Amino acid sequence: MAPKKHIVFDVVGTCVSFDAFYDRIDQILGPRLNAQNVNAKHFGYTWKEAAELEFYFLLYSGRYTPYNDIFKAVFYRTLHMAGICNPRELATEAERDACQAGYSELELRPGCVEMMEKLRGAGWTVWCLTTGDVKRVRGYFLRAGLEMPSENFVSCDQFAEVDPVSGVKTGVYKPAMASYKPMLKMFAEEDQKWFAAAHMWDVTAAVHAGFRGAYCSIYDKEPCSEIFDEKMDVMSDTLPEMADKVIAMTS
Repeated sequence: MAPKKHIVFDVVGTCVSFDAFYDRIDQILGPRLNAQNVNAKHFGYTWKEAAELEFYFLLYSGRYTPYNDIFKAVFYRTLHMAGICNPRELATEAERDACQAGYSELELRPGCVEMMEKLRGAGWTVWCLTTGDVKRVRGYFLRAGLEMPSENFVSCDQFAEVDPVSGVKTGVYKPAMASYKPMLKMFAEEDQKWFAAAHMWDVTAAVHAGFRGAYCSIYDKEPCSEIFDEKMDVMSDTLPEMADKVIAMTS
């Protein structure tokens, strides 16, 4: 049997843009933020990143807390850090919640559908590996009219192990090797096995685990390659360009 070609994608940030989230913040709080010399997109990015930081700090100290709860909790702190002295006067809790709801309305990036069509047309099986809820993440593709088989969506959580003594399930989250290596083992030794992402921390971790790597700068803009020791097989500025280069390297 001929070797198969598999490419695994990160979804949120890579295939899916955060623009709808940033736009929602701008619609609700934009004029008030601008009056404080705070850009809505920058605030949204900082808010999201602060929540992710707290999520992992709590996780690594053995205190798992749902991301959405953390996201809500750090909203006013993030406004403080943006230089707003009285953040609870700038936004109500209802407005905070409305801004946060924009995170569930994200849309596919320009070129994502074209990229997927190129890869599938060249005989690639497309997979998605996510730490998020599979139903929600798959919904981003379905709302855009791009069919993604549910069996090709993999949650890191399915690689979690249960402690035989305590019975406690240990969660698995990217970029732990425990999320990439089991994914790699799903494919035959002779198959092409690629991982693609717009986060350098994600794709370089996958390469460290054994995948070939394709990186798109559409999100990070600056790859900061000097802090990552793994080399990429493909570097691109757009998603269709990434597909073209992956196909060219394996045809």
